[in-house]
Amino acid sequence: MQNLFTSSGAQTTINRINNLTPQTQAQWGKMNVAQMLAHCNVIYDMAMTNQYTQPGNFKKFLLKIFVKNGVIGPKPYPKNSRTAPDFIIAGERGFAAEKKKLVDYINQVQKLGGTHFNGKESHSFGPLTENEWNTLFSKHLDHHLTQFAV
Repeated sequence: MQNLFTSSGAQTTINRINNLTPQTQAQWGKMNVAQMLAHCNVIYDMAMTNQYTQPGNFKKFLLKIFVKNGVIGPKPYPKNSRTAPDFIIAGERGFAAEKKKLVDYINQVQKLGGTHFNGKESHSFGPLTENEWNTLFSKHLDHHLTQFAV
């Protein structure tokens, strides 16, 4: 996994994203490339904005107990795994706009650095360490960039 808090890790990931084109086909799954980019932007939207409703305390407790380790643990995500409702992208999206937004988010995360995120409350799992935030960001991106063979 790349460390997106470093300039080299962020740039390596951005280079992979820059290898995508509007015609890039998925190796598995139902999303097209623009939908995948929009899907990847959701985690950054959740970390950087307040546009998503926070889950209630009981739901957050369940997410921490049953989901957190799979999301930020070392094991890769399985192909065609279920996704949370907020991450489901319906309808067409603009490839260029979603790509730019994702690259901008990666640059913003790198500039803010790991110390900014250390102890920051995540939307679903409560406070995370710097390493957990990096895993959350990087593992998800790697999964979907691999899905699109870049």
